[in-house]
Amino acid sequence: MAIEQIKMPQLGESVTEGTISKWLVSVGDKVNKYDPLAEVMTDKVNAEVPSSFTGVIKELIAEEGETYEVGQVILTIETEGGGEKAPAESEPKAEEKAEPAESGGNDAASVSKAPATADSPKGVRYSPAVLKLSQEHGIDLNQVTGTGGGGRITRKDLMKIIESGNIPTADAAPAAPEKAEAPAAAAAPAQPAAQAKQAAPAPNIPVMPGDVEIPVTGVRKAIAANMLRSKHEAPHAWTMMEVDVTNLVEYRNSIKGEFKQKEGFNLTFFAFFVKAVAQALKEFPQINSMWAGDKIIQKKDINISIAVATDDALFVPVIKAADEKTIKGIAREINDLAVKVRTGKLTSAEMQGGTFTVNNTGSFGSVQSMGIINYPQAAILQVESIVKRPVVMSNGMIAVRDMVNLCMSLDHRVLDGLVCGRFLQRVKEILENTSKENTSVY
Repeated sequence: MAIEQIKMPQLGESVTEGTISKWLVSVGDKVNKYDPLAEVMTDKVNAEVPSSFTGVIKELIAEEGETYEVGQVILTIETEGGGEKAPAESEPKAEEKAEPAESGGNDAASVSKAPATADSPKGVRYSPAVLKLSQEHGIDLNQVTGTGGGGRITRKDLMKIIESGNIPTADAAPAAPEKAEAPAAAAAPAQPAAQAKQAAPAPNIPVMPGDVEIPVTGVRKAIAANMLRSKHEAPHAWTMMEVDVTNLVEYRNSIKGEFKQKEGFNLTFFAFFVKAVAQALKEFPQINSMWAGDKIIQKKDINISIAVATDDALFVPVIKAADEKTIKGIAREINDLAVKVRTGKLTSAEMQGGTFTVNNTGSFGSVQSMGIINYPQAAILQVESIVKRPVVMSNGMIAVRDMVNLCMSLDHRVLDGLVCGRFLQRVKEILENTSKENTSVY
């Protein structure tokens, strides 16, 4: 008999950690090689972790709802031969290399064995993830008390600080010794104004008979963290433009039946909007940019993120090279990605690489909204509901037209109103000139 370890896999090129959404096995279960063991959430997508061995589940080390670094042991399997049993004395060493389960720590292999305690900050080495986060948010690591092994600072420690809004900076007063239990707010006056603002404490809401307490899932936590980071870091500005899409509506309605019969999927209005945005992004590449601290990165590829909602979560798959695709090609991808989201088959790779987000808020009747930017992108466009409204035409006559609002949120560090206004004008022009006479879906 041998004891084999299953570790948190890397479910994507830039993925460094995952959250155990649900265990699919229990201790004592017999599993075959490649059987699914757990559902793991990374970057707002669920994926199943398969077994690398045939055997019996010996121990579930990871807990549901907890986050673990790539490479951390999440369970052990007892196999009949085919492996070398780990000696008992080696197990503590394995734990030294990985963060404890409750810490949600970082790449232990890149951290020195010296404990990162508050008493000995000099000579302590931090993982790349911790260093990157601290630099991005101006966090003075000398003022942070770690919860990892030996007092090491973990990524989870920094995320809690970022979410609280109380950032310990190098300019702030040194943190008081732990025994003094000085409140974190004591350092706030020395912080920059943007960082000094603290998040309001969680309200103490009494739970009355009949009230339902709903646990926050890993997916919802990931959404909350990304939205909070976007609002904290990006100064949001907002603009809206009204578009007459009467000709587009007539064109799409005239061919939708034939298209569905021929292609096997629906030709949605949303495909026309995504195509128009992709075309406009080619002409205004500044919009297709990201903030990178000391520089702005203008992306070459035009990869459109689209929001797809389920009953309890929001997923953002990506249409790669959208500017090179026809309206039909975009419609096919929208359909395929939506099916994958709703059947739980969307992969992490299909959620990466987005450069601009288009959100179909009109699908549930919204006529005006302000989206939160999909960090680290520079802008998001909300496509609202198409509604019939009386409109004063250029000849002074009043006519009933199909109108839609396009609402754009932008990162004011990267973009200004002038370029965004011109971008929206171009999208408007493309949509208003979409018709049977001058537009092909193929």
